[in-house]
Amino acid sequence: MGPSFNEQFEQHGAWRREFARQLKQLGDWMTTHELMDAAVQERLQRLEDQVRTDKVMVAFVAEFSRGKSELINAIFFADYGRRIMPASAGRTTMCPTELGYDPSVAPCLRLLPIDTRLQLKSLAEWRLKPDRWVEVALDIHDAGQIAKALEKVAQVSRVSVDDARAMGFWHDELPDENPSQDAQGMVEVPMWRHALINMPHPLLKQGLVILDTPGLNAVGAEPELTVNLIPQAHAVVFILGADTGVTRSDLSIWREHLVSTPESTEARLVVLNKIDTLWDTLNSPQQIQEQLERQCQTSAEMLGVRLDQVVPVSAQKGLVAKIACDDVMLEASGLPVLEEALAKGIMGQRQAILRSAIGAGIAGLRAETSRVLNIRRRDLDDQMLELRSLRGKNAAVIGSMRNRIEHEQREFDLSATKIHAVRAVHLKLLRDVFQQLGTKALKEQLTDLVGALQQKGLKLGVRKQYAEAFKGLKSTLDMAQASATEIHAMLEGTFRQLNAEFGFSLQVPAVPQLDPFALDLDRIEQSHLQYLSVGNALKLVQPEFAERLGRALSMRLRAVFESAANDLELWSKSATAQLDAQLRERKRSFSRRIEAVDRIQQAASGLEDRIAEIEEGEVALERLDQRLQQLTEQLMCLSADATDTEHHDVFAPA
Repeated sequence: MGPSFNEQFEQHGAWRREFARQLKQLGDWMTTHELMDAAVQERLQRLEDQVRTDKVMVAFVAEFSRGKSELINAIFFADYGRRIMPASAGRTTMCPTELGYDPSVAPCLRLLPIDTRLQLKSLAEWRLKPDRWVEVALDIHDAGQIAKALEKVAQVSRVSVDDARAMGFWHDELPDENPSQDAQGMVEVPMWRHALINMPHPLLKQGLVILDTPGLNAVGAEPELTVNLIPQAHAVVFILGADTGVTRSDLSIWREHLVSTPESTEARLVVLNKIDTLWDTLNSPQQIQEQLERQCQTSAEMLGVRLDQVVPVSAQKGLVAKIACDDVMLEASGLPVLEEALAKGIMGQRQAILRSAIGAGIAGLRAETSRVLNIRRRDLDDQMLELRSLRGKNAAVIGSMRNRIEHEQREFDLSATKIHAVRAVHLKLLRDVFQQLGTKALKEQLTDLVGALQQKGLKLGVRKQYAEAFKGLKSTLDMAQASATEIHAMLEGTFRQLNAEFGFSLQVPAVPQLDPFALDLDRIEQSHLQYLSVGNALKLVQPEFAERLGRALSMRLRAVFESAANDLELWSKSATAQLDAQLRERKRSFSRRIEAVDRIQQAASGLEDRIAEIEEGEVALERLDQRLQQLTEQLMCLSADATDTEHHDVFAPA
C-alpha cells in the first residue's frame, strides 16, 4: 500500500516550503549582485505565487443520503476524534460548501443567504462583497464548537412558490422535481446559497480545497457550480450507495453535471459507499464479496468508467476505525484503498503539472540572468582589449582615447531616442492585443449569446449561438497570437539593427503559445453545452436561471483571457528588460572606461592596476555564473525529484 492522500499531501506541502525557501535565497542573492531587472523580478514573483498559492481542489458530488459528508470526515477530519461535517441521517449539506484556508482571514464559517439568488450577481461577484455574508467564528481548539457551527450548512427556509421559482428551486415545466408544499403552500429550500469554511487544518493550510456539493436539485439551481467550480476541480469524487447502486437521480447528476465527453470520465473517481450494509451475518464472506464485485461491475458499466475507477468503501466504519485505531476494521472499510487512489491520481498528477511549469519558469529565469552576466563579461573583454592597446603609449594617445570614448558616449546617448521610439511602437501594438483580450471586447463578443439566453420561452437556437460565440472567442485568441508574432518580427529586426550599431547582444524571447487557452475554451464550451440537454432546456426558460448562466460564463472566460494577457505581458517584459539591462550596463561601461583613462593619465601604475581589476572582475563574474548555475540547479532538482517518482495514475487530472 502506497502513501495515503493525507501523507502524500503533507509531502507536497514540505516540498513547497523548501522550494519557497530556496527561491527566496536566489532572489536575495540576485538583488545583492544587482542582477534583478523587471523581467527577472516578474519571473521570481510568478514562481513564488505559483508555489505559494497553488491549490488542489477535490469536489465531492452525490445525491442526498449517499454518505458524502461522512466520507469527507473519514478522509480529512478523523484526527479530531469526532465528526466535523454534519453527517446525520437524512439531508445534511444543503448548500455548496468550500473548505479551505486563507491566513489573512480568522478561522470562520461564512454563509451567503439564499435570497441573494433573487439578484443577478454571480457567486464570484458576491465573494467580493464580504458584508453580505453571515460570519460565524470558529474556535480551532474546540472540535465540538466547530461541529456545532458547521451544522448551519444543513439549515433550511420555507418560502413561497414564487420565491422558490425565482431562486431556481421550482420549475413549472418539471413538476416531478419540485419540492413538496406544506399546508400553507410554502416550500422548503436551503437557507444558504454557499458556505465558505476557513480553518487552519494541516491539509487546508497546504493548499487543499474541498468542495462539498449538495444533491441534484441544489446543484442544478446554481449553474456557476456546474460550469465553473466542478469543472475546475482537479478531481471529482462521485459517491453512490452500495445498497442502491446507480439510481435514476445519480445518473442524472452524472450525465448532466459531471461528464461532458468520454475523455472527461478519466477525471472522475466513483465511490461505492456504505458497503457495511452488505455485511450480512446470513451470507458468507465470499457471497458478500461476490455481491460487492457485481455492484462495482454494474456501476462501472452504467457510468461508462473503468472498473478500477470504482472503489468500494464504508466511510462510517472507516471513520470509527481511525478514531478507535482499529487497523482490521480500517482495512475492511476500504478507506486506505480510496486514499491511495486519491494520492496517486490527484497528487501525482498535480505535482507533475506544477513542477513541470516551475521547471520551465526556472529555466527562463536562468536564461534572463545569464544574459545580464554575459553583457557584463563582454563589456569587460572590450575594456581589456582597449587598455592593453594603451601599453607603452604616450599621454597624447591616452588623451585621444579619452576623447574617443566621450564621442562614443555622446553617440550612444542619441541612440536612447531610437530605443524609446522602438519601445513606444512595441507598447502600442501590445496595448492593441490587451484590448482584444479585455473585458469590454469580451462583453461585446458575448452580446448575441447573452441575448439568446435572455429571450423569453424556450431558448431555440441557443446551441448555435454558443457555437458562434466560441468560434469568435477562439478567433480572438488566434488574432492575439498573430499580433504577438508580428511584434516578435518587429523586435527581431530592431534588435538586429541595434546589435550591429552598438554591439549589443539582444535576442527576442520566443512568442508564448496561446494553444492551452484555446483548449480551456473548448472545455468551457463543452461544460456549457451540457446545459442544453432536455432537462436544463426547460430550466433555461426561467430568465433568472439563464442570466446566472450567462454571468458564470462571462466570469470564467474573463479569467482565461486575463491569463493569456498575463503571459503576453511577461513575454513583453522579458524583451524590454534586455534593452534596459544593456543600456544600464553600457552606461556603466562608459563611466568605468573614462575613469580608467583618468587614472592612467594621473599615475604610471594606473594602467596595470586597472587591467588587474578587470581580470579580478572576470573571475568574480565566473564565480557569479557558477553560483547562479548552482542555485538554479538546486531548484531544478527539487522540481524534478517528484516528477521522476513513478505514479500509476488511477485517473487523470481535470
